[in-house]
Amino acid sequence: MQMWKLAQPLLNMHQREKVVFIMGATGTGKSRLSIDLATSFSAEIINSDKIQIHKGLNIVTNKVTKEEQCGIPHHLLGIVDQNVDYTAKDFCLMATHAVESILLKDKLPIIVGGSNTYIEALVSDPEYGFKSKYDCCFLWVDVCPSVLHSFVSYRVDKMVELGLVDEVREAFDPHNTDYTTGIRRAIGVPELDTYFRIEHCVDESGRADQLRRAVNDIKENTCILANKQLEKIKRLKHVKGWNINRVDATEVFKMRNKEAADDAWMKTVTHPSLKLVTRFLNDNTNDLESKFSTKVVTQSMIGKNHMIATT
Repeated sequence: MQMWKLAQPLLNMHQREKVVFIMGATGTGKSRLSIDLATSFSAEIINSDKIQIHKGLNIVTNKVTKEEQCGIPHHLLGIVDQNVDYTAKDFCLMATHAVESILLKDKLPIIVGGSNTYIEALVSDPEYGFKSKYDCCFLWVDVCPSVLHSFVSYRVDKMVELGLVDEVREAFDPHNTDYTTGIRRAIGVPELDTYFRIEHCVDESGRADQLRRAVNDIKENTCILANKQLEKIKRLKHVKGWNINRVDATEVFKMRNKEAADDAWMKTVTHPSLKLVTRFLNDNTNDLESKFSTKVVTQSMIGKNHMIATT
């Protein structure tokens, strides 16, 4: 038997397991990229969005649908009761357990979401020892703010068409004005409070005016959230010194033609990300092949019903 084969188990003992993170502002396509990668590698996805962890309000929270998941297991998605206040500590404990369970299956954990404070707590808090256990690859899906804000406005209108108002109405409680905990923090819930309180007290014109104001507030607050998320990522990269790989998806979001946008997504987002992750997985290993096998990526990876961006 060749000596390198005998030595390989000893070498692998000193190699840390690998975890991929996908970051970005709301609406930039983080969920789409996570599924692209997970269908290319043997991987499972862990949600790091503190709102999407809750059950229900799937339109408001932009949860990736079962169809869009393409059969990829998703962890920490829609599993917590709506009124539970899901903290960073809760996320760190649950995410750590999910990472370990995925690695035990010899699969790659991909952590994706916009709650950057929670991601920072998971990676940086010595209580969880994440840095000492795992090598991390950080991907940042970025879109020029002006282009992203335009897309956010378009996406909110689509959400309204899909039934956002009726979905929130079902969860509306006229006796509860606290929008600081649980899923009630989700943008799209507090903004509709006034509308639901007055809709039966005003005429059709008054209802339309109030709904228009509520929808505009949803758009504005989503853009504010996107700006805050962007600043947190920049702080982690430029102040904290995290090695975050920026992938520019701006050109994709300038397009309204789906076929052209899908082509641009593959060329400017999926392919560069695949190269980064493949290099990360093969870095400092002595295996002739990565244990996370790479499949050929084709246009069919993005189904006809795959939206330009989910989260």
